[in-house]
Formats: sequence, structure tokens, C-alpha cells
Amino acid sequence: MDALAVVCLLRTKSFKRYPTICLFLISSCAATITTFSILATYGYESRQYYYFYFYSDAVMTIFLFFVLMELYAHVFAELGVGKYVRIGATVVLVGTALVSLKVVAGSHGRMLPMFAMQLSQNLYFVGLVLTYILWGAVMKLRETRTRLIQLVLSLGVFFSAFAASYALGNLYPSSTLWRYVAPILGICLPAAWAYTFSQVKEDARLAVASVAASGPISNSMANR
Repeated sequence: MDALAVVCLLRTKSFKRYPTICLFLISSCAATITTFSILATYGYESRQYYYFYFYSDAVMTIFLFFVLMELYAHVFAELGVGKYVRIGATVVLVGTALVSLKVVAGSHGRMLPMFAMQLSQNLYFVGLVLTYILWGAVMKLRETRTRLIQLVLSLGVFFSAFAASYALGNLYPSSTLWRYVAPILGICLPAAWAYTFSQVKEDARLAVASVAASGPISNSMANR
């Protein structure tokens, strides 16, 4: 799905407009291939797999955070606040990293993997909040670009599901159900992006009334 989404980006020449999405997808392809190689060589319970999984997950979450900030820049482009968006994103990212570091500061032995795991978890929750704020801005500004709306919606669903899985996983740590959430979402997000870039043109527009009156779910159904 990652590779398919990259192909759709290249075919529609959208990679110049959405470079962070392209970076995320290519990095995700590389991380998936490397993870599978380590898993096949050393096994699921190995230290190599443990470390690489959480380190790569933290890096990919940071890249996904950059994707979200790029969508912010597109939504607020006409207001000329791109500089402030970048500054704000840097402050949020550094602040989240410091909070994550403080949480695991008292741990011993596996501090770096725990920091990577905590950072990923915190960024998912931060991303969830920021995505819903962005959706509020989309409705407030009467944004009508269909492709941009679809990208925001898919990212919102992704962050919501991941944040929920982390929360429920902490509440019910004995359940193995949450193991399947990450790979399923890892397929759904690039699949949604592949559909958006291949089927929705950059100049496609929604009716203003539809954007103003509908929520994320109803808009998603309407676009389908």
C-alpha cells in the first residue's frame, strides 16, 4: 500500500506539493522491509527486533507529524502564516519529546526504547488533537479543496484509531487484540492516500454548504 501510494503520487505529480507525504511513504516502505528482514532473521522475541521496531516507529511518527504540519500549511496558505505554523510545530514537537523524556527518566535498562515508545504514544495523542483543530479550521475557513479535505480526514481517522488503541491497550494490557490494530491501520492510511491521489483531482472542489454543515464522518461518506 505504501508503494502504491508513492506510485499514485508520482503519476499525478503531487509529490512536489506534498513532499512530506512522499517522504513518509518511502520511509515506511524501507522500515517495513527492514523490519520483516530482522523479524525473519532474529525472530519476534529478539532484542534486534525489539529495538528496531520502537525506534523506527518513533521516527515514522515524527514524519507523520510533519505531514500534519504540511496540511496545516496548505489550509492556512492564504493567510500567510506558514512561518508561524513551522515555529509552532517545532515547539510542540520539542515539548512532546521533553515530556516523554521526563516520563521515562526514572526507568533503568531500556530507557531509549521506552523513550521511543513514549514519544510515539504522546505524538499520536498530540496529532489527534491537532487534527481535530485543523478540521475545525477547515470548516471555519470554508475549505473546499476535496483532495486536501480527504487527506485531513484520513489522517484524523488514523490518529483517532491509534490513540484509542494505545489507551485501550494501557487499560487492558493482557488483551492481544491491540497487536492487530497497528498493521491494519498501516494498510488503511496509505490505501486512503492512494485512492485520494489517483481518484481526486487537485482542482476538485466541494460545495461550501457541504463542508460547513457536515462533520468528518459525513463528509467522508459523501466523498465516497
